Parts: sequence; structure tokens; C-alpha cells
Amino acid sequence: MLECLIMGDSIAYGTHQARPECVWYAKSGINSRDWVNHNIDKSPYQAHTVIISLGSNDYAGIKTEEELQTVRQLTRADRVYWILPAIKPNIQEIVRRVAAQYGDVVLPIKDLSRDGVHPTGTGYRQLAKEAHGS
Repeated sequence: MLECLIMGDSIAYGTHQARPECVWYAKSGINSRDWVNHNIDKSPYQAHTVIISLGSNDYAGIKTEEELQTVRQLTRADRVYWILPAIKPNIQEIVRRVAAQYGDVVLPIKDLSRDGVHPTGTGYRQLAKEAHGS
């Protein structure tokens, strides 16, 4: 079993830069529906630690909760961390709800870049540290 797996969008990719030991499946700009459709063949997603960042790129018409439930149902891990999107309160609530259903940990982005979406370098390091348990 893998030690660490990071999945999702550009924030997942940036988190991988701070946790290079982790295997990653990430694509900049991807929404949760497209992520599921492009990565379903890699399931089940198994690792001791799984970090998920999805939802920031979702828009009306995407069934975010259904897609995130699919991701989570296909995930096997000792600990799952969800990076909370910095935008879209409705998506934030969905992430919190899915995480709570499984007893997962939600990590808010504490140090945002100027775009208001992505963490700064310090923010990525903070997320990586929190998802490392140290």
C-alpha cells in the first residue's frame, strides 16, 4: 500500500510540491466530474494517507456532492484529508458534509495567494504539514 496519495486539482498539485514523497493524480483546472471520469480507472485509491482537493473548479451543472461521494467511496485509507476550497461557500459545505460522513479531516487554506483561490508557498507547506500529522 502507498504511504501517501494526493488527488485533485491544481491545489492538489501544489500540495504535492510540498509533499514530493506522495504519489499524485492531479490536473490544473479540473472539476470534480472530469476528475472522476479521467481517474476512475485508477481506483480504488489506496494509501495510508490520502489528500483530496476538489470542488474549486466546479460550476452549476456539476453534481459536486455526487462526484465527491464517488471519490470517497473509492478511497481506502487510514486517514483522509480534504483541502477546503477557499471559494464557493456551497462547495465548502459539500466538502465538509462528505468529510464528516466518513470521519475525515478538513483542512482550510490559511495563507492565500493574491488570486484568493490558491495557497501561497507557505500555505502549501502548512497544508502538507497538517496532512502529515506533524
